[in-house]
Amino acid sequence: MQISHFIFLSLASQKNAMNWEVKLLKHKGESKIAVYFEKKAELIAQIKTIEGSRWSQSKRVWHIPDTEENRERFNLAPHSHCLPSIEGMEQIDTFKQWLLSKRYSPNTIKTYGDALKSFLVFYREKAIPEITNNDVIVYNNNYILKNNLSASYQNQIVNALKLYFRTLQNTEIEVDKIHRPRREHKLPNVLSKEEVKALLESLKNNKHKAMLSVIYACGLRRSELLNLKPSDVDSKRKLLIVKQSKGKKDRVVPISDKLIELLRTYYKAFKPKIWLFEGQQESVKYSERSLEEVLKKGVTLANIRKPVTLHWLRHSYATHLLENGTDLRFIQELLGHNSSKTTEIYTHVSTKSLQNIKSPFDDL
Repeated sequence: MQISHFIFLSLASQKNAMNWEVKLLKHKGESKIAVYFEKKAELIAQIKTIEGSRWSQSKRVWHIPDTEENRERFNLAPHSHCLPSIEGMEQIDTFKQWLLSKRYSPNTIKTYGDALKSFLVFYREKAIPEITNNDVIVYNNNYILKNNLSASYQNQIVNALKLYFRTLQNTEIEVDKIHRPRREHKLPNVLSKEEVKALLESLKNNKHKAMLSVIYACGLRRSELLNLKPSDVDSKRKLLIVKQSKGKKDRVVPISDKLIELLRTYYKAFKPKIWLFEGQQESVKYSERSLEEVLKKGVTLANIRKPVTLHWLRHSYATHLLENGTDLRFIQELLGHNSSKTTEIYTHVSTKSLQNIKSPFDDL
């Protein structure tokens, strides 16, 4: 497989650029990006900051997931080595400043900024005010589809373009006519209650068990768990307060006596200072990568042979609530969904009604 050599700017804000050697590979049936570099502590620390990074003992190389973001990061995207025009670069900076002033999250600002960059690189020779709706279609066909990029990535581009062109004056484009890709109808992945129990019981470390238990017991997103503070646990009212989650919304989630007792045991043992779950350094938030490693360890110990992610626990929480007879409107509130349509997807994976259906095969 062809190896590509590029310069990758340090994620640790180092002054000097460093040489990395990258290539695409298949590892355990999955597409990965192998990253080769000189064995130095600071470079190893840097690669570890990338979500999903792993060291392969068999291949003797660090690898990361083959995603659009990581391809862009290492200049593997088809035109990522190019830059937009000077006008385009100025517009991207202006757009990011506008997003910041509107208090969009850092992740959203980066995602939308990168999406706009990809589009403006494609049209680096064209004046931005002259871009039309037909240009968006050409970009979709000749870049997104041609390079087999996902529908979700295309949707991110659409979100960024719609927002950007609404802020731009004197343009040819009609924002409301920028169309989205047809929606993919994928069912959420769910663990059975028995699998969740086996997963949680496999963890002997109180902190590890408490973290995954809170995610499942309260249906939290990963970031919501890591942003919790001890004061967010209201044991008297038996509530967990989730502050400024997705969409900058607060919500409350009920917690049981069983979970409160588990958290008390954890708190007495670890005594966190600022964050409810802290890493090895005092007052430092537990890292996303370490949390994923905890899940990976638990899945292995529980002998669950599925590609479980942390979000599966949130899906499982919602599905098990539905199977227990909880009203869909309450589940929507507990998950923090804006639309009931988002929550309705769990009706398609609930087995409660399906198990009552008798197959005609049984009558043969």
